[in-house]
Amino acid sequence: MGLEEKLPSGVLLSTVEGLAGYMRKASFWPATFGLACCAIEMMTFGAPRFDSSRFGMEVFRPSPRQADLMIVAGRVSNKMAPVLRQIYDQMAEPKYVLAMGVCASSGGMFNNYAIVQGVDHIVPVDMYLPGCPPRPEMLIDAVLKLHDKVQHAKLGSHREAEVREQEAAALAAAPTSAMKGLLR
Repeated sequence: MGLEEKLPSGVLLSTVEGLAGYMRKASFWPATFGLACCAIEMMTFGAPRFDSSRFGMEVFRPSPRQADLMIVAGRVSNKMAPVLRQIYDQMAEPKYVLAMGVCASSGGMFNNYAIVQGVDHIVPVDMYLPGCPPRPEMLIDAVLKLHDKVQHAKLGSHREAEVREQEAAALAAAPTSAMKGLLR
């Protein structure tokens, strides 16, 4: 005799973390930081053809205080980096960052003194989206993967422990310069 047989029909069982995760993932309010050609693809994502409102991203917020997802689309110059960090610091917790395009992820083809070689040097990145520029379909896929990550995130002291574990794993990882790939 299972639990579902003892409860009357129409009762929904869940945890507070599960319910809060579902609500948070269904109501992303993105703050855009469009800096280059990736911003055009991000604007297309908000247009009727791809309809970002299906994912709870109804309006791109002009104020960082109203946003919880920062989409960094394009290359970040050293002159723009402090502005990016200031906007990130003004966002309310919990906040997430999506690095859109190869320039935001790693500096792209701009390997020089003026361009930051990856936005993760400025703010912590939750999702990397490759491509030059990535298509709106790829942005939809990245948003859905971020939804899954947000929905299954812990809350409160459990969240702090989860963050500490992730930081320890990241510090213990081998640097990319030490990684060896297969030659074909």
